Amino acid sequence: MVKKDYSDVIKKIDLVAKKIYNDFQESEIPYLNLPTRSKSNIRFDDKFNVWKYGKNTTERSAKSLDGAYMLLRTMYMTDFIKEMIKVNKSSTLREMYYISEGWDLAKFHSQQESNLLAEDLEVITSCMREDFKLRPEEDGARVIGNITIEEMTRNNTKKKIHCQDDVGDAGYSIPYNVEPEKITIKSVDADFIIAIETGGMFDRLAENGFDTSNRAILVHLKGQPARSTRRFIKRLSTEKNIPVLVFTDCDPWSYRIFASVAYGAIKTAHISEYLATPGSQYLGVTPSDIENYDLPTDILTKEDTNALKSELADPRFQDSFWKGEIKLQLKMGKKSEQQALAKYGLDYVTDTYLPEKLAEIGITK
Repeated sequence: MVKKDYSDVIKKIDLVAKKIYNDFQESEIPYLNLPTRSKSNIRFDDKFNVWKYGKNTTERSAKSLDGAYMLLRTMYMTDFIKEMIKVNKSSTLREMYYISEGWDLAKFHSQQESNLLAEDLEVITSCMREDFKLRPEEDGARVIGNITIEEMTRNNTKKKIHCQDDVGDAGYSIPYNVEPEKITIKSVDADFIIAIETGGMFDRLAENGFDTSNRAILVHLKGQPARSTRRFIKRLSTEKNIPVLVFTDCDPWSYRIFASVAYGAIKTAHISEYLATPGSQYLGVTPSDIENYDLPTDILTKEDTNALKSELADPRFQDSFWKGEIKLQLKMGKKSEQQALAKYGLDYVTDTYLPEKLAEIGITK
Protein backbone atom coordinates (compact mmCIF):
# COMPACT_ATOMS: atom_id res chain seq x y z
CA MET A 1 0.00 0.00 0.00
CA VAL A 2 1.40 3.39 -1.06
CA LYS A 3 1.41 6.17 1.54
CA LYS A 4 0.16 9.45 0.08
CA ASP A 5 2.65 12.32 -0.08
CA TYR A 6 0.78 15.62 -0.08
CA SER A 7 3.80 17.90 -0.36
CA ASP A 8 3.34 18.38 -4.11
CA VAL A 9 -0.37 19.11 -3.63
CA ILE A 10 0.42 21.81 -1.04
CA LYS A 11 3.08 23.28 -3.32
CA LYS A 12 0.60 23.59 -6.19
CA ILE A 13 -2.02 25.15 -3.93
CA ASP A 14 0.52 27.66 -2.63
CA LEU A 15 1.30 28.66 -6.21
CA VAL A 16 -2.33 29.73 -6.66
CA ALA A 17 -2.13 32.01 -3.63
CA LYS A 18 1.27 33.27 -4.75
CA LYS A 19 -0.16 34.24 -8.15
CA ILE A 20 -2.82 36.43 -6.52
CA TYR A 21 -0.28 37.89 -4.07
CA ASN A 22 2.15 38.77 -6.87
CA ASP A 23 -0.61 40.51 -8.82
CA PHE A 24 -1.22 42.75 -5.82
CA GLN A 25 2.52 43.37 -5.43
CA GLU A 26 2.74 44.45 -9.07
CA SER A 27 -0.35 46.66 -8.68
CA GLU A 28 -2.17 44.44 -11.17
CA ILE A 29 -5.81 43.42 -10.91
CA PRO A 30 -5.69 39.80 -9.68
CA TYR A 31 -6.93 37.13 -12.07
CA LEU A 32 -6.77 33.41 -12.81
CA ASN A 33 -7.09 31.77 -16.24
CA LEU A 34 -8.96 28.49 -16.73
CA PRO A 35 -9.96 26.42 -19.75
CA THR A 36 -13.46 27.15 -21.03
CA ARG A 37 -15.55 24.25 -19.80
CA SER A 38 -17.93 23.70 -22.68
CA LYS A 39 -18.55 21.15 -25.41
CA SER A 40 -17.12 23.55 -28.00
CA ASN A 41 -13.76 23.46 -26.17
CA ILE A 42 -13.42 19.67 -26.12
CA ARG A 43 -10.65 18.08 -28.20
CA PHE A 44 -9.33 14.56 -28.56
CA ASP A 45 -6.03 13.97 -26.77
CA ASP A 46 -4.00 11.50 -28.84
CA LYS A 47 -1.63 10.81 -25.95
CA PHE A 48 -4.30 9.58 -23.54
CA ASN A 49 -7.01 8.68 -26.10
CA VAL A 50 -9.62 10.69 -24.21
CA TRP A 51 -11.48 13.95 -24.69
CA LYS A 52 -9.95 16.94 -22.88
CA TYR A 53 -10.33 20.72 -22.83
CA GLY A 54 -8.87 22.66 -25.72
CA LYS A 55 -7.00 25.99 -25.77
CA ASN A 56 -9.93 28.34 -25.19
CA THR A 57 -9.74 29.98 -21.77
CA THR A 58 -11.87 32.13 -19.52
CA GLU A 59 -10.62 34.67 -17.00
CA ARG A 60 -11.62 34.94 -13.34
CA SER A 61 -10.73 38.53 -12.54
CA ALA A 62 -11.26 41.00 -9.71
CA LYS A 63 -12.33 43.54 -12.34
CA SER A 64 -15.91 42.61 -11.48
CA LEU A 65 -17.45 42.25 -8.03
CA ASP A 66 -18.46 38.64 -8.71
CA GLY A 67 -14.94 37.86 -9.88
CA ALA A 68 -13.42 39.45 -6.79
CA TYR A 69 -15.68 37.38 -4.55
CA MET A 70 -14.70 34.21 -6.41
CA LEU A 71 -10.99 34.93 -5.95
CA LEU A 72 -11.61 35.58 -2.26
CA ARG A 73 -13.43 32.25 -1.96
CA THR A 74 -10.53 30.60 -3.78
CA MET A 75 -8.10 31.81 -1.13
CA TYR A 76 -10.34 30.60 1.67
CA MET A 77 -10.78 27.22 0.01
CA THR A 78 -7.06 26.70 -0.53
CA ASP A 79 -6.44 27.52 3.13
CA PHE A 80 -9.19 25.07 4.17
CA ILE A 81 -7.68 22.31 2.02
CA LYS A 82 -4.21 22.87 3.46
CA GLU A 83 -5.59 22.67 6.99
CA MET A 84 -7.35 19.36 6.25
CA ILE A 85 -4.14 17.91 4.86
CA LYS A 86 -2.24 19.16 7.91
CA VAL A 87 -4.60 17.52 10.45
CA ASN A 88 -5.26 14.44 8.26
CA LYS A 89 -9.01 14.91 7.95
CA SER A 90 -11.37 14.98 5.02
CA SER A 91 -14.57 16.83 4.23
CA THR A 92 -17.58 16.19 2.08
CA LEU A 93 -18.38 18.77 -0.54
CA ARG A 94 -21.56 19.50 1.41
CA GLU A 95 -19.61 20.09 4.62
CA MET A 96 -17.29 22.52 2.87
CA TYR A 97 -20.29 24.47 1.61
CA TYR A 98 -21.59 24.88 5.17
CA ILE A 99 -18.12 25.61 6.57
CA SER A 100 -18.00 28.60 4.23
CA GLU A 101 -20.75 30.16 6.36
CA GLY A 102 -17.87 31.19 8.63
CA TRP A 103 -15.92 32.82 5.80
CA ASP A 104 -17.76 36.16 6.07
CA LEU A 105 -17.89 37.80 2.62
CA ALA A 106 -16.38 34.68 1.04
CA LYS A 107 -19.28 32.37 1.91
CA PHE A 108 -20.97 30.57 -0.98
CA HIS A 109 -24.55 31.24 -2.02
CA SER A 110 -25.12 27.65 -3.12
CA GLN A 111 -23.36 24.30 -3.08
CA GLN A 112 -23.11 24.43 -6.86
CA GLU A 113 -20.80 27.42 -6.46
CA SER A 114 -18.52 25.58 -4.04
CA ASN A 115 -18.52 22.42 -6.16
CA LEU A 116 -17.55 24.38 -9.27
CA LEU A 117 -14.76 26.17 -7.44
CA ALA A 118 -13.37 22.82 -6.25
CA GLU A 119 -13.34 21.73 -9.90
CA ASP A 120 -11.64 25.00 -10.87
CA LEU A 121 -8.87 24.24 -8.37
CA GLU A 122 -8.45 20.81 -9.94
CA VAL A 123 -8.01 22.46 -13.33
CA ILE A 124 -5.58 25.11 -12.06
CA THR A 125 -3.40 22.73 -10.03
CA SER A 126 -3.69 19.57 -12.18
CA CYS A 127 -4.63 17.71 -9.00
CA MET A 128 -7.73 15.63 -8.31
CA ARG A 129 -10.40 16.39 -5.73
CA GLU A 130 -9.24 13.37 -3.77
CA ASP A 131 -5.83 15.06 -3.44
CA PHE A 132 -7.62 17.90 -1.66
CA LYS A 133 -9.26 15.41 0.77
CA LEU A 134 -12.67 16.44 -0.56
CA ARG A 135 -15.24 13.72 -1.06
CA PRO A 136 -18.84 13.48 -2.31
CA GLU A 137 -21.75 12.47 -0.10
CA GLU A 138 -21.95 9.08 -1.79
CA ASP A 139 -19.33 6.40 -2.32
CA GLY A 140 -18.93 4.55 -5.58
CA ALA A 141 -21.11 1.68 -6.68
CA ARG A 142 -20.87 -2.12 -6.31
CA VAL A 143 -18.62 -4.86 -7.66
CA ILE A 144 -19.02 -8.63 -7.91
CA GLY A 145 -16.45 -10.88 -9.56
CA ASN A 146 -13.34 -12.98 -9.12
CA ILE A 147 -11.17 -10.13 -7.92
CA THR A 148 -9.28 -9.65 -4.66
CA ILE A 149 -8.97 -6.14 -3.23
CA GLU A 150 -6.67 -5.11 -0.40
CA GLU A 151 -8.19 -2.11 1.32
CA MET A 152 -6.84 0.13 4.05
CA THR A 153 -9.42 0.05 6.84
CA ARG A 154 -10.39 2.90 9.15
CA ASN A 155 -8.01 1.41 11.72
CA ASN A 156 -5.12 1.74 9.26
CA THR A 157 -4.82 -2.01 8.80
CA LYS A 158 -4.84 -3.82 5.46
CA LYS A 159 -7.72 -6.17 4.74
CA LYS A 160 -8.09 -8.48 1.74
CA ILE A 161 -11.57 -8.80 0.28
CA HIS A 162 -12.56 -11.30 -2.39
CA CYS A 163 -15.43 -9.79 -4.33
CA GLN A 164 -17.31 -13.10 -4.59
CA ASP A 165 -16.47 -15.09 -1.47
CA ASP A 166 -16.25 -12.25 1.07
CA VAL A 167 -19.28 -10.19 0.07
CA GLY A 168 -23.04 -10.48 0.28
CA ASP A 169 -25.61 -10.09 -2.47
CA ALA A 170 -24.83 -6.38 -2.74
CA GLY A 171 -21.17 -7.02 -3.60
CA TYR A 172 -18.09 -4.95 -2.71
CA SER A 173 -18.81 -1.26 -2.19
CA ILE A 174 -16.33 1.00 -3.99
CA PRO A 175 -15.01 3.70 -1.60
CA TYR A 176 -14.82 7.35 -2.60
CA ASN A 177 -11.01 7.14 -2.72
CA VAL A 178 -9.70 4.32 -4.89
CA GLU A 179 -6.13 5.54 -5.23
CA PRO A 180 -3.22 3.16 -4.42
CA GLU A 181 -2.84 4.51 -0.87
CA LYS A 182 -6.40 3.27 -0.18
CA ILE A 183 -6.88 0.11 -2.27
CA THR A 184 -4.64 -2.33 -4.12
CA ILE A 185 -5.95 -4.69 -6.79
CA LYS A 186 -4.18 -7.87 -5.71
CA SER A 187 -5.47 -10.42 -8.21
CA VAL A 188 -8.07 -10.81 -10.94
CA ASP A 189 -9.26 -13.91 -12.80
CA ALA A 190 -11.74 -12.65 -15.37
CA ASP A 191 -12.00 -12.08 -19.11
CA PHE A 192 -13.94 -8.81 -19.16
CA ILE A 193 -15.68 -6.14 -17.10
CA ILE A 194 -19.35 -5.32 -17.59
CA ALA A 195 -20.29 -1.87 -16.32
CA ILE A 196 -24.06 -1.94 -15.77
CA GLU A 197 -26.27 1.13 -15.55
CA THR A 198 -29.14 -0.06 -13.36
CA GLY A 199 -29.20 -1.78 -9.99
CA GLY A 200 -31.96 -4.12 -11.14
CA MET A 201 -29.88 -5.47 -14.01
CA PHE A 202 -26.76 -5.72 -11.85
CA ASP A 203 -28.74 -7.80 -9.35
CA ARG A 204 -30.19 -9.96 -12.14
CA LEU A 205 -26.74 -10.82 -13.52
CA ALA A 206 -25.41 -11.47 -10.02
CA GLU A 207 -28.36 -13.65 -9.03
CA ASN A 208 -28.03 -15.65 -12.25
CA GLY A 209 -24.31 -16.18 -11.54
CA PHE A 210 -23.19 -14.47 -14.73
CA ASP A 211 -19.91 -13.43 -13.13
CA THR A 212 -18.94 -17.06 -12.43
CA SER A 213 -20.35 -18.74 -15.54
CA ASN A 214 -18.83 -16.16 -17.90
CA ARG A 215 -15.67 -15.12 -16.05
CA ALA A 216 -16.93 -11.55 -15.77
CA ILE A 217 -16.52 -8.71 -13.29
CA LEU A 218 -19.81 -6.93 -12.73
CA VAL A 219 -19.72 -3.24 -11.82
CA HIS A 220 -22.90 -1.34 -10.99
CA LEU A 221 -22.64 2.19 -12.37
CA LYS A 222 -25.64 3.43 -10.38
CA GLY A 223 -26.82 5.68 -13.19
CA GLN A 224 -24.30 8.37 -14.11
CA PRO A 225 -21.25 6.83 -12.44
CA ALA A 226 -19.45 8.49 -9.57
CA ARG A 227 -15.87 9.54 -10.15
CA SER A 228 -14.62 6.78 -7.86
CA THR A 229 -16.50 4.18 -9.93
CA ARG A 230 -14.97 5.43 -13.18
CA ARG A 231 -11.53 5.62 -11.56
CA PHE A 232 -11.90 2.06 -10.24
CA ILE A 233 -12.85 0.77 -13.70
CA LYS A 234 -9.91 2.66 -15.20
CA ARG A 235 -7.43 1.20 -12.72
CA LEU A 236 -8.81 -2.32 -13.03
CA SER A 237 -8.77 -2.26 -16.82
CA THR A 238 -5.33 -0.64 -17.11
CA GLU A 239 -3.49 -2.54 -14.38
CA LYS A 240 -4.93 -5.95 -15.27
CA ASN A 241 -5.42 -5.44 -19.03
CA ILE A 242 -9.12 -6.35 -19.02
CA PRO A 243 -11.59 -5.05 -21.64
CA VAL A 244 -14.53 -2.93 -20.47
CA LEU A 245 -18.07 -3.31 -21.80
CA VAL A 246 -20.85 -0.86 -20.93
CA PHE A 247 -24.44 -2.16 -20.66
CA THR A 248 -27.13 0.53 -20.37
CA ASP A 249 -30.68 1.45 -21.29
CA CYS A 250 -31.45 2.54 -24.83
CA ASP A 251 -31.86 6.31 -24.49
CA PRO A 252 -29.67 9.40 -25.02
CA TRP A 253 -28.94 9.85 -21.31
CA SER A 254 -27.62 6.28 -21.09
CA TYR A 255 -25.38 6.84 -24.11
CA ARG A 256 -23.81 9.72 -22.18
CA ILE A 257 -23.17 7.32 -19.32
CA PHE A 258 -21.19 5.18 -21.76
CA ALA A 259 -19.35 8.25 -23.04
CA SER A 260 -18.34 9.31 -19.53
CA VAL A 261 -16.82 5.86 -18.93
CA ALA A 262 -15.07 5.66 -22.30
CA TYR A 263 -14.07 9.24 -23.08
CA GLY A 264 -14.74 11.34 -19.99
CA ALA A 265 -17.41 13.89 -19.11
CA ILE A 266 -17.29 17.57 -20.04
CA LYS A 267 -17.16 18.79 -16.42
CA THR A 268 -14.22 16.47 -15.63
CA ALA A 269 -12.39 16.74 -18.95
CA HIS A 270 -9.36 18.15 -17.13
CA ILE A 271 -8.78 14.74 -15.47
CA SER A 272 -10.12 12.42 -18.19
CA GLU A 273 -6.84 10.50 -18.33
CA TYR A 274 -7.48 9.40 -14.73
CA LEU A 275 -11.19 8.64 -15.05
CA ALA A 276 -11.89 7.54 -18.61
CA THR A 277 -11.18 4.09 -20.02
CA PRO A 278 -10.45 4.42 -23.76
CA GLY A 279 -11.35 1.33 -25.72
CA SER A 280 -14.50 0.67 -23.71
CA GLN A 281 -17.14 -0.91 -25.92
CA TYR A 282 -20.87 -0.36 -25.87
CA LEU A 283 -22.64 -3.65 -25.22
CA GLY A 284 -26.25 -2.47 -25.47
CA VAL A 285 -29.19 -1.93 -25.39
CA THR A 286 -29.16 -0.33 -28.88
CA PRO A 287 -31.93 0.96 -31.16
CA SER A 288 -31.09 -1.98 -33.44
CA ASP A 289 -31.77 -4.30 -30.50
CA ILE A 290 -35.27 -2.85 -30.20
CA GLU A 291 -35.96 -4.14 -33.68
CA ASN A 292 -33.90 -7.33 -33.56
CA TYR A 293 -35.25 -8.49 -30.20
CA ASP A 294 -38.73 -6.94 -30.53
CA LEU A 295 -38.37 -5.15 -27.18
CA PRO A 296 -41.09 -3.23 -25.36
CA THR A 297 -40.61 0.51 -25.85
CA ASP A 298 -41.63 3.98 -24.76
CA ILE A 299 -42.07 7.01 -27.00
CA LEU A 300 -39.17 9.46 -27.12
CA THR A 301 -39.95 12.70 -25.31
CA LYS A 302 -39.12 16.10 -26.77
CA GLU A 303 -36.15 16.25 -24.38
CA ASP A 304 -34.99 12.82 -25.56
CA THR A 305 -35.17 13.89 -29.19
CA ASN A 306 -33.26 17.11 -28.57
CA ALA A 307 -30.61 15.20 -26.64
CA LEU A 308 -30.16 12.70 -29.47
CA LYS A 309 -29.81 15.50 -32.02
CA SER A 310 -27.24 17.13 -29.75
CA GLU A 311 -25.28 13.88 -29.61
CA LEU A 312 -25.02 13.81 -33.39
CA ALA A 313 -22.76 16.86 -32.99
CA ASP A 314 -21.03 15.61 -29.84
CA PRO A 315 -17.37 14.71 -30.57
CA ARG A 316 -17.77 11.56 -28.45
CA PHE A 317 -20.39 10.11 -30.84
CA GLN A 318 -18.81 10.68 -34.24
CA ASP A 319 -18.04 7.12 -35.37
CA SER A 320 -20.29 5.30 -37.82
CA PHE A 321 -21.79 3.02 -35.15
CA TRP A 322 -23.15 5.85 -33.03
CA LYS A 323 -24.29 8.01 -35.93
CA GLY A 324 -26.15 5.05 -37.41
CA GLU A 325 -27.80 4.03 -34.13
CA ILE A 326 -28.80 7.58 -33.15
CA LYS A 327 -30.30 8.28 -36.58
CA LEU A 328 -32.19 4.98 -36.39
CA GLN A 329 -33.57 5.88 -32.98
CA LEU A 330 -34.70 9.31 -34.18
CA LYS A 331 -36.47 7.62 -37.08
CA MET A 332 -38.11 5.05 -34.79
CA GLY A 333 -39.08 7.62 -32.16
CA LYS A 334 -38.72 4.98 -29.44
CA LYS A 335 -36.53 4.08 -26.46
CA SER A 336 -36.22 1.00 -24.28
CA GLU A 337 -34.81 -0.19 -20.95
CA GLN A 338 -32.49 -3.03 -19.94
CA GLN A 339 -35.33 -4.63 -18.00
CA ALA A 340 -37.38 -4.85 -21.20
CA LEU A 341 -35.44 -8.04 -21.92
CA ALA A 342 -37.47 -9.66 -19.11
CA LYS A 343 -40.24 -9.93 -21.69
CA TYR A 344 -38.69 -13.31 -22.52
CA GLY A 345 -38.10 -14.44 -18.93
CA LEU A 346 -35.70 -13.73 -16.06
CA ASP A 347 -32.89 -15.83 -17.54
CA TYR A 348 -33.09 -14.49 -21.08
CA VAL A 349 -30.59 -11.69 -20.56
CA THR A 350 -27.89 -14.03 -19.23
CA ASP A 351 -28.70 -17.12 -21.31
CA THR A 352 -29.40 -15.52 -24.68
CA TYR A 353 -29.03 -11.75 -25.04
CA LEU A 354 -25.61 -11.18 -23.48
CA PRO A 355 -23.97 -14.28 -25.01
CA GLU A 356 -25.18 -13.17 -28.44
CA LYS A 357 -24.00 -9.59 -27.92
CA LEU A 358 -20.62 -10.70 -26.58
CA ALA A 359 -20.11 -12.89 -29.63
CA GLU A 360 -21.26 -10.05 -31.91
CA ILE A 361 -18.54 -7.67 -30.66
CA GLY A 362 -15.90 -10.39 -30.64
CA ILE A 363 -15.44 -10.87 -26.88
CA THR A 364 -16.54 -14.51 -26.95
CA LYS A 365 -17.03 -17.05 -29.71
